Amino acid sequence: MRQNTSGFTLIELIMVVVILAILAVVALPKYFDLQSQAQASSEQGAVGGVRAGIQTFYGNACANGTCAYPAALDAANVAACSASNPCFTNIMSQSITSSGWTKASATTYTGPAGTTYTYTAGTGTFQ
Repeated sequence: MRQNTSGFTLIELIMVVVILAILAVVALPKYFDLQSQAQASSEQGAVGGVRAGIQTFYGNACANGTCAYPAALDAANVAACSASNPCFTNIMSQSITSSGWTKASATTYTGPAGTTYTYTAGTGTFQ
């Protein structure tokens, strides 16, 4: 009489589960901090847009015969950027109306990741 020997043994199945558990333990920490990484990336993208807008404003002013950086980035109130209080309206065609940006003073802004940026009109820097 011949015995059927197809299939996996219990020890083989346990080894597969152990290997999958080890892979999960190694991979999961990469996904725990996704929200803050996304906020930081969003902030950096917006900062790049603001800096490009400042340079575009300067280039347009030079083309019109008077090279100058914008005196202010917007006319927003000191508060969170929103649809009723949009930020960066002087330099961006689509101003920032949400996503965690806050105008802290006439020239200072705080991004969604908590980084503070200051605009200097004399040099056109936004750092």
